Amino acid sequence: MAIVIDLPAAKRLAFGVVRGQAAVTAAAALLGYALGGPHVALSAALGGAIGTIASLGMALMAFGGKSGANPARILGAFYAGEIVKVALAIVSFILVLKLTGAAPLPMFAAYMATFVVYWIVLARMALPAIAATRRARA
Repeated sequence: MAIVIDLPAAKRLAFGVVRGQAAVTAAAALLGYALGGPHVALSAALGGAIGTIASLGMALMAFGGKSGANPARILGAFYAGEIVKVALAIVSFILVLKLTGAAPLPMFAAYMATFVVYWIVLARMALPAIAATRRARA
């Protein structure tokens, strides 16, 4: 059985995740402002931005090149994207914590909220495929 990847749909999905993460970041910053003032809001905005920028880096690496229909190149682009994502997150956390004096709790909470967006999108994508597989087996 061959696996077929709809690259345009995957690209839309990846950048949709980034847009969703940006929206959650804005919401976290607003909530932070309402609950704790400007410092908490900035900390939340920085944490959410770390998650969003890391995902954007991954999406750009995975879909920015010309991998074409070559499965090995597609897989390589995704691996490179994941490496860039992790590196961006690590470097960003170090810079934010050393240079800004961000409050760690709201920063990490907003960062984790961007992960929730990622997992919700993956779940919404996987559930129809799982249901179709179960129907096909029945």
